[in-house]
Amino acid sequence: MNIRCAQVADLMNMQHCNLLCLPENYQLKYYMYHGLSWPQLSYIAEDDKQRIVGYVLAKMEEDDDEPHGHITSLAVQREYRRLGLAQKLMNQTARAMVEIYNCRYVSLHVRVSNRAAYHLYSVVLGFKTTETEPKYYADGEDAYAMRRDLVDWARQLDIKPPHPVKFFQVDRRHRRQGKENQSAPAAAIEAAPSVQAVTDDVSRMQVTDAADTDQHKDSAAAGGKTAEASKENTTASDQPSATKKKHKKRK
Repeated sequence: MNIRCAQVADLMNMQHCNLLCLPENYQLKYYMYHGLSWPQLSYIAEDDKQRIVGYVLAKMEEDDDEPHGHITSLAVQREYRRLGLAQKLMNQTARAMVEIYNCRYVSLHVRVSNRAAYHLYSVVLGFKTTETEPKYYADGEDAYAMRRDLVDWARQLDIKPPHPVKFFQVDRRHRRQGKENQSAPAAAIEAAPSVQAVTDDVSRMQVTDAADTDQHKDSAAAGGKTAEASKENTTASDQPSATKKKHKKRK
């Protein structure tokens, strides 16, 4: 079994393999478009008689802010499945995406009902589901939109991208979010009062309450003395009037 980069002469046989394996079929000019625009990204698997038994058709998506690879079609004939051909084809095109186009990730769509393909992508190749697109296919079936990160994979296999600084850099948005997440706890710690400050505030409150209590006691004592003094003055002022009454009676 041999895996090699697809050539223009292979496109018609790739289309034939597609018709045997998948319900999603394309016209020959669509294969030509891929083969002429991105000749390094499509691969075929051929048997000992050089018959194409599997292929991967891939391209570049350059409309987004970050250009990335996209898998248009992957197929392996039924009698050649479970031999690891699909995984090898996918890894070959992923390597080419990194080494030639500096791709940091690759995307694809898969039918919700295609559990075998979903297992291959998610478990074997490490794709992550990003969303479910309703009625993506012509027959109305939904599709899982999936994405595979190539940065860690390339680092593990020591694959050399043409622009390593840009390829291995951390996404600015993730870095900004990380800084915000790190600064948030620090700001919360600065805003929170210290234990000593709370203790000092409590001590001040206790001292203030004690001073208010003493002042209240002093005021109460002073009020009592004033009341007693006023009683004495009242009594003293009443005595002369009583004496005057006695004098009047004597007269």
